[in-house]
Amino acid sequence: MAGNVNHDYHILEPDIWPLIGATAAVTFTTGMVLMMHEMPSWPIVLGLGIMGLIATFFAWFSNVVKEAEGGDHTPVVQLHMRYGMILFIASEVMFFVGWFWAFFDFSLFPAPLEVVDGVTQSLFGQDGEAAARQFPQQGIVVLDAFKLPLLNTLILLCSGTTVTWAHHSLIHGDREGLKKGLWLTIALGVLFTCIQAYEYSHAPFPFGQNTYGSAFYMATGFHGFHVLIGTIFLIVCLVRTYKGHFTPKQHFGFEAAAWYWHFVDVVWLFLFVAIYVWGGWGAPSI
Repeated sequence: MAGNVNHDYHILEPDIWPLIGATAAVTFTTGMVLMMHEMPSWPIVLGLGIMGLIATFFAWFSNVVKEAEGGDHTPVVQLHMRYGMILFIASEVMFFVGWFWAFFDFSLFPAPLEVVDGVTQSLFGQDGEAAARQFPQQGIVVLDAFKLPLLNTLILLCSGTTVTWAHHSLIHGDREGLKKGLWLTIALGVLFTCIQAYEYSHAPFPFGQNTYGSAFYMATGFHGFHVLIGTIFLIVCLVRTYKGHFTPKQHFGFEAAAWYWHFVDVVWLFLFVAIYVWGGWGAPSI
């Protein structure tokens, strides 16, 4: 019979939002370029791009939720969505690998070299070479890894525990445990962000004046941005929970958020050990 579905796949209806999203993304990047060149029209262009992206997020994601609640996300579709989320997290891993690579390159080989008349020389000269080979550079005061950074590490580890509790409760049909686990995870995520903002405002070194500061703020700053995105992800899951969404057998939206949050936890552990503890070893700290 015409119109009957005899397969496990979800064939999407034509939708305008991918086109709107692509247009908004181009508008946003154009606005950023105009802002960097201090062009007078940048606030309008950038604002239009941001509004278009936000509208796309709300509309497109709402469509995905409606598809899930309407039964379009069959076990086969859910499997492929999991593959997609795994690939997305893998791409995020490589993104952070780039920042770790830069940090270790700066720290292990801090003295730039040039070849003059066939002889390799330090750009700092003989007097400055010893100081250049110190990392962090001589005179830099760093953050004490075992104060606020250690506290934030414990907070994220606790949040990983609470989101796992929420997931376990969902699988076993405990809606109250799901809600409590999500509330706690979101609260811990907000607390982490607030502490990191306080840490940035009191950091003894600026961004951009040396390689240590640049690598520190780029790596930890992007991680903080991912914590913010993950917190929003979990807030959406909490709202959906109160609306009665998610079942023990169909809850990919929550599962994707939990995977993303665990990824954020693991990245922070590497950041804490590599940048805060090892990267600041031997330098004066506050």
